[in-house]
Amino acid sequence: MKRWLIFALLYCVCTGALGRQASVERIRTWADSDHTRVVFDLSQPVEYRLFTLSNPSRAVLDIQSAAFAEDLLEATEPVGVLGGIRSAIRNGSDLRVVFDLMQAARLKSFLVKPNKTYGNRLVVDFEKPQGLREPVKTLVQQRRELVVAIDAGHGGVDPGAIGQRGTFEKTITLAIAQKLAELISARSGMRAVLTRESDDYVGLRERTRLARQAHADLFISIHADSIGDSRARGASVYVLSPHGASTEAARLLAQRENSVDRIGGVSLDGKDDLVATVLVDLSRAATIESSTHLAQSMLAVLDDVGELHKSSVERAGFAVLKSLDMPSVLVESAFISNPREELRLRSSRFQWKLARALERGVSDYIEEFMPGRRIMVSAHEYVVRRGDTLSAIAQEYNVSVKQLRKLNDLNGDIIAIGSRLVIP
Repeated sequence: MKRWLIFALLYCVCTGALGRQASVERIRTWADSDHTRVVFDLSQPVEYRLFTLSNPSRAVLDIQSAAFAEDLLEATEPVGVLGGIRSAIRNGSDLRVVFDLMQAARLKSFLVKPNKTYGNRLVVDFEKPQGLREPVKTLVQQRRELVVAIDAGHGGVDPGAIGQRGTFEKTITLAIAQKLAELISARSGMRAVLTRESDDYVGLRERTRLARQAHADLFISIHADSIGDSRARGASVYVLSPHGASTEAARLLAQRENSVDRIGGVSLDGKDDLVATVLVDLSRAATIESSTHLAQSMLAVLDDVGELHKSSVERAGFAVLKSLDMPSVLVESAFISNPREELRLRSSRFQWKLARALERGVSDYIEEFMPGRRIMVSAHEYVVRRGDTLSAIAQEYNVSVKQLRKLNDLNGDIIAIGSRLVIP
């Protein structure tokens, strides 16, 4: 009798686990001139099939044993080749999603496993056939370099926070920004622009103006955190909050960072700001969502470098993030007010680690949310073979040994067989 009860209990547990319904927790869409992507965020892996129907043109996605967590399609609007998205439940438990196509498209789909930032995902790509793509002139415009504006916090008469050993925040932020710019510019199809390249004071609004002038696609502002408690440690990433800070600490930090404009004699008040705010509010929601995705990518890689002060994206009213029509984040790299972290921030080796992590965060964001760019910005990797030397590899790819050392965090010229080297 006892054995029968145990068997019955195990059977119930197993069949319950196998029969658990997947939840579609979110839908994200993205489009450019010839490519549309839809991403389904899932609670667990799923089985699915994707096919097309004609007269009218439709794509149909059947997901076995799944349902929407809420009515996610109510707010969806036409995007790219998609005129609309609708859904229904089939066979009592399967989810059918129908994409109404405004024109013919080639379909691709794949599942993505969870990482530190996102859970299970199902990605559906709609690509325009070659003959239906935009004219050559438009394609040339789409292939321009992806520009990343890198903002080294503070500078000149504004030292920023000062560590117990006398380290100026402005010095640390410039060093990290310059290293990040070097890494990004080394990638094919990408270019970095710095809002300041030396120990100069640049007003907060001027920083955003410089980014727009450079037609930047992304904006990253680098800082070093400071607080009264010298035990505080770790990195944080912020995005703009138009409705107030997410925490009291975030509000106080924003007040401190925003107040520096008074040092340079620049007023943040005035009618121009008011008009700009009204105009930017029209598109700010979409920009903040993209900024949040970029910030999440940054957090995922910063967690590999050291401890995170906040494991989720923080929100505050940083002036340097306002009035931007591009994904924008502010990175607090570590606490300069913590003596141990101050020493790390002064270390060129740690600065390179931070820069490499941020560059990976940018690449991960592009791969996930700017798929039309992902081929352009992929760096070349070389697998080391027996007999290879660093100098020979550098000569073969017409780069310097110094570049290879920096990009791959090498202390000397010793390279292991089978290791992968990033080639700029």
